[in-house]
Amino acid sequence: MKPKVAFFEFTSCEGCQLTVVDTLQHHPELLDVIEIVQFREAMTERGEDYQIAFIEGSCTRPSDEEKIRKIRTQATYVVTLGACAHLGGINAIRNWQPLESVREYVYGDKKDWFETYPARPISAVIKVDAEIPGCPIDRKEFAMAVTHLLQGRMPAIPEYPLCIECKLKENVCMFLRGKTCLGPITRAGCDAICPTYGDGCEGCRGLIPSPNLNSIRSALRERGMSDAEIDAKMTMFLSYQKMKMEGVTTT
Repeated sequence: MKPKVAFFEFTSCEGCQLTVVDTLQHHPELLDVIEIVQFREAMTERGEDYQIAFIEGSCTRPSDEEKIRKIRTQATYVVTLGACAHLGGINAIRNWQPLESVREYVYGDKKDWFETYPARPISAVIKVDAEIPGCPIDRKEFAMAVTHLLQGRMPAIPEYPLCIECKLKENVCMFLRGKTCLGPITRAGCDAICPTYGDGCEGCRGLIPSPNLNSIRSALRERGMSDAEIDAKMTMFLSYQKMKMEGVTTT
């Protein structure tokens, strides 16, 4: 029997699921070995019997937790898709501000109509078996992850920095090109797509283990960036990780 697969979304743009659709167009053979029973972006049927669950989006409401825990109870494997589910993503930028201020800014006098709380990754709510990072995910990495799961092994993301991939592609370092980049502290795995096309890494794949944040800040200052500009760059995708490392609590 084919393993049954379901896709779920929480607070996100659903761009990672669209990347999955794109992946399946380039790798239709995957549909021969799995059965998708729930995928709102691509089908109307909703099967509740599944072994593998892919989750996109961050947890931003108390009511999300019950749904996420239900998925964990049902699924043999839970895999997060993209930066929002993996890191809290761009949604976690708001965690730097008092929650009531954010609610009022977004909803005005209707702020009490909508439940919300600080954004967090799925792993802050349940145990996650594997993660596919990025904003959006890389379609080759998704195909690899599915293949590994079918082989009975967990897909693993690199722990080395993006700079390794840049060197392998013989890219000229962004710093030597007069630009800035978070490649030294960001996980590899995207084939250095942004630097390859002339744009510095923004950290969407998350921090490497034991990143040297002081060193990257010094390098960015040397390139003329102010502390406020550095904080803005480092918190676009890394807010949740950075706050956790610095012991910052949300309100």
